[in-house]
Amino acid sequence: MLTDTKIRVSKPAEKPYKLSDAHQLYLLVTPAGGKLWRMNYAFGGKQRALSFGAYPLVGLAEARQMRDDARSYLAKGRDPKTAKQMEALADAERIAATFEMVARKWFDRVEGQWAKVHASDVIRSLERDVFPHIGNWPIADLKPPKILDVLRAIEDRPALETAKRVRQRISAVFVFAISSGLAENDPAAIVTGALRPPLPKRRQPAIIELTPLQDMICKVEQDYARPITRLALRFLALTAVRPGELRGARWWEFEDLDGAYPLWRIPAARMKGDKSRKAEQGGDHLVPLAGQSVDLLFLIHRLSGGNELVFPSTRHPHRPMSENAIGYLLNRAGFHGQHVPHGFRSAFSTIMNEWADRHGNDSDRKIIDLMLAHVPKDQTESAYNRAAYMPRRREIAILWADKLCADLPAADTLITKPCRTQKAPLWRPSLEA
Repeated sequence: MLTDTKIRVSKPAEKPYKLSDAHQLYLLVTPAGGKLWRMNYAFGGKQRALSFGAYPLVGLAEARQMRDDARSYLAKGRDPKTAKQMEALADAERIAATFEMVARKWFDRVEGQWAKVHASDVIRSLERDVFPHIGNWPIADLKPPKILDVLRAIEDRPALETAKRVRQRISAVFVFAISSGLAENDPAAIVTGALRPPLPKRRQPAIIELTPLQDMICKVEQDYARPITRLALRFLALTAVRPGELRGARWWEFEDLDGAYPLWRIPAARMKGDKSRKAEQGGDHLVPLAGQSVDLLFLIHRLSGGNELVFPSTRHPHRPMSENAIGYLLNRAGFHGQHVPHGFRSAFSTIMNEWADRHGNDSDRKIIDLMLAHVPKDQTESAYNRAAYMPRRREIAILWADKLCADLPAADTLITKPCRTQKAPLWRPSLEA
């Protein structure tokens, strides 16, 4: 058996010689003074040798451990030399499997199920908040404290909701890595309880009583603005659609405007939701139009009827109007922090649900949710009948329009009120056009 003292005092000779330990482990002393660990073994009927490194970089105890590991492989019927090479290759692959590399592979696999805007938000958040900090780290080496450091930096901005979403995305990358054999656990799942609790969600500012809502609309419509913006605001109030759905409206989406059942058919592809929602067969959102809404559309057609878009931009008629146009009008009129464009949905929901409690039918609450394109929690998107209750929806739409417009100025006055100076002639309509 070898000892450290025996190894240290050994001197080189003219020819290489061996200092034997136990179980085929020995130290080869070279004429140049090198001391190299070796192990002889038999596998598959052939004599082979393993190298464990040089002394003193590899000490006696470490060399014996390597020998014992090799004997363990032999006991399992594996060639220790091949096993050692495979472990080295696995280590190289582990180092090459950085968090960013794995995250981009994960994203390539899942982005197809998301809407384009959401997919863009996911990869942008990783590129901005995660890759600069841990992108080059082997994913298998990442531990909870490092993940928490990344999320703490986001919380300190402060951006608590963003930190929550980023943690979920990091966790999804680790789940993908585990299933691919590139990681053994998900450290992002462990840190959930260490994050700051999100602030209570604030509801969108909204005026939800009918008379104050009418007073607000009257005041806003008196403010200097493009006629198309005033008309868009009132049309938004009447239809209670999402502002983005209004901005993207095309003329071909409207049906039977001269008939008894005017309808706005918003394509599923333009509705809020993931990619499967947008590709859903029969997933169009149907908005029955009251007479007041139809009157507005005829007025709007004077202004933008030559375009595909119902509410085009001033400078770029082939693009939708600015997403801030209606919001800025509300703010200029003095309603900053009191009402936002999305608030018309809350107003419609609150006022009409209160009416339904007093005067409506048992199913009216569900119908009002359907008119807002809400899917009940107990139903899936694909199983939901979006064309249901159309006669009653039309009755409620007419009732809402009658209530809302009862004390509002006539719609045709909206294109004659003071207008901001325009650079393009598109927004200088003639009432005789």
